[in-house]
Amino acid sequence: MKLQSIAAAFAATLALGTPLAASAATARNVVLVPGAFTDKSSWDQVAHLLRKKGFKVTEVDIPLTSLDADIKATRQVLDAQKGATVLVGHSWGGVVIGEAGDAPKVKALVYVAAFAPNKGESVQALSSSGPATEGLKAVHPDANGFLSVDPAAFPHVFVGDIPAAQGEALAARQRPISAAAFGAVATVAAWTVKPTYYAISANDLMVPPQAEAFFAKRMNATTVTLQSSHASPVSHPKEVAKLIEEAAKGH
Repeated sequence: MKLQSIAAAFAATLALGTPLAASAATARNVVLVPGAFTDKSSWDQVAHLLRKKGFKVTEVDIPLTSLDADIKATRQVLDAQKGATVLVGHSWGGVVIGEAGDAPKVKALVYVAAFAPNKGESVQALSSSGPATEGLKAVHPDANGFLSVDPAAFPHVFVGDIPAAQGEALAARQRPISAAAFGAVATVAAWTVKPTYYAISANDLMVPPQAEAFFAKRMNATTVTLQSSHASPVSHPKEVAKLIEEAAKGH
């Protein structure tokens, strides 16, 4: 398909590139927002690669209790940054960065297998517009109104392209999200006013790859397509780090 061809060509040209100091316009700060059903450690490999390149990287510990609470936690981290910043969101984190990313110091937004609602849209509405994925079928509520992925299904549907033992370890660290958060309506949609980048996960069993392609096209994002599961920051950290560096440089 045309979008995939463009993405493949772009992916072939990406490289970790020149040293960070080569461009005065390069954003030095990167803020990483995790998705639902995981924690900030899902960004550890990407953060390590970016720090080796000289970036100041912060992984946000969002509470997953509500969209407002996650936005607040992210804005607190953004407020602490000194200078231009790239704001990155995985999965549910895309909703969060769309709301918090209108801060003046945010140079660019990077979406990684992420939801990117427009104003007036919610994850719940976007998810119900088509058949449920294998991963969403494995999501179940508890008695307190929080959602989790079935631990037995988690390694396959969330990150099926890493060794099973690693997937099981991620499942053991799983963090539930408030079901009400998925119904929260976007009010900002910072991607409408900021440069955007998108990494599609072609083998995603949680968010449909077609939906990710739709989000990327709608926001006119610089796009790469990774042959990855939903958790590409875990299974494809080098490729994700490359895209973030491109966003920092403004390429």
